[in-house]
Amino acid sequence: MSGKTVTPQLQRELGVVGATMMGLGSIIGTGVFVSIGIATGIAGSAVILAVALAAFVATCNGLNSAQLAANHAVSGGTYEYGYKYLNPWFGFTAGWMFLLAKTASAATAALGFASYLLTTTNLLGRGLLVPTALLAVVGFTAIVLSGIRRSNRINIIIVSLTLLSLSFFVLVCLPRAVTVGADNLTPFFSENTASLLQATALMFVAYTGYGRIATMGEEAKQPRKTIPKAMIVSLLLTMLLYISVAVVGIGAVGADVLGKVTEQAQAAPLELVIRNVAGPAAGLVVAIGAITAMLGVLLNLILGLSRVVLAMGRRRDLPRIFARLNHSGTTPTSAVLFVGVAIAGLVLIGDVKTTWSFSAFNVLIYYAITNLAALQLPPEERLYPKWIGWAGLACCAFLAFWVEQQIWLFGLALIVAGLIWRVTVQLLARE
Repeated sequence: MSGKTVTPQLQRELGVVGATMMGLGSIIGTGVFVSIGIATGIAGSAVILAVALAAFVATCNGLNSAQLAANHAVSGGTYEYGYKYLNPWFGFTAGWMFLLAKTASAATAALGFASYLLTTTNLLGRGLLVPTALLAVVGFTAIVLSGIRRSNRINIIIVSLTLLSLSFFVLVCLPRAVTVGADNLTPFFSENTASLLQATALMFVAYTGYGRIATMGEEAKQPRKTIPKAMIVSLLLTMLLYISVAVVGIGAVGADVLGKVTEQAQAAPLELVIRNVAGPAAGLVVAIGAITAMLGVLLNLILGLSRVVLAMGRRRDLPRIFARLNHSGTTPTSAVLFVGVAIAGLVLIGDVKTTWSFSAFNVLIYYAITNLAALQLPPEERLYPKWIGWAGLACCAFLAFWVEQQIWLFGLALIVAGLIWRVTVQLLARE
């Protein structure tokens, strides 16, 4: 009888459609409904170029994530790839950055949901924003605790409503954009290159939900086929949608209108745009889509974060209790609860721009490690040309330092804090 302990594995229940919808649910949310307003406030009309540049960076990262996940389909994403293809220090740093970045993104989604809901119901006020966001975190943590199958069904409903709402936005605003777009898109290029690069960094984060497919690789059926297909389809659809929304939105009302909402610590720029174009009734349709989109992102982030916490618990980089599954092997209960509490803590900041900028720096470091790991793939495991890995690595490393200075200094300090934590845990384990 072998004395080796077998680590319990999650059940494989996601096919291509389910994984693609999980990817879309993770991507289409704060990126198009919130951060596009933040980025427009920074770069003006040039945010359209920022969206396109971010799409290129996301494509490189997505393809590298896909081939890594196809060959190493376990929970944890780049945390696991760092361990396997680089070394434990890179692996831990990736996991640590993912937890910091995506917890901030989840808090942004919760705050965005609350802002759209309160705007729609004419109850927008600082006193209600945070409590409403906290209620969303509690509710969707409970849904994730019920298992991946139920979470997937709810996600498909959410994504469908969101896509319908965004299609409505584009169709309604398009005639106005055609009529006055030439004036509103002029001047197009910002004289400040730093603003363009900062906006690109923020918009790159808006694409990175595809990584949720990789972090949930342990739950994908036939992962070598399912994961690459789901990632590529998710990215293509998202690129088309983001560029359409940016062009039509700015063309219809101008960059000043689109960018000013999030500067006022609110988070409903697309609703403001369509209200200006077609009135309150149209705004309600977009608001409903925004509400579902934010909830979809929140749902998928809780799923993805809990799987990274699960992986880190298995390797003892976090307490072993987080490696436990429920009796049916479908949910890492302790990990989900931990993630819910962490997101709720960041929601208390109550500032959308701060949480999103913090997420931008951390996720760029995370994907830099992803690309570095992809460069170590042996020829027989490689699905795409090696230059894609180099391009993704260079872009992530470059863009990371165009985030606001105080944000990346704080991010570097947290990397050091995480490494100190790991050294401490290792020393205690040896005693």
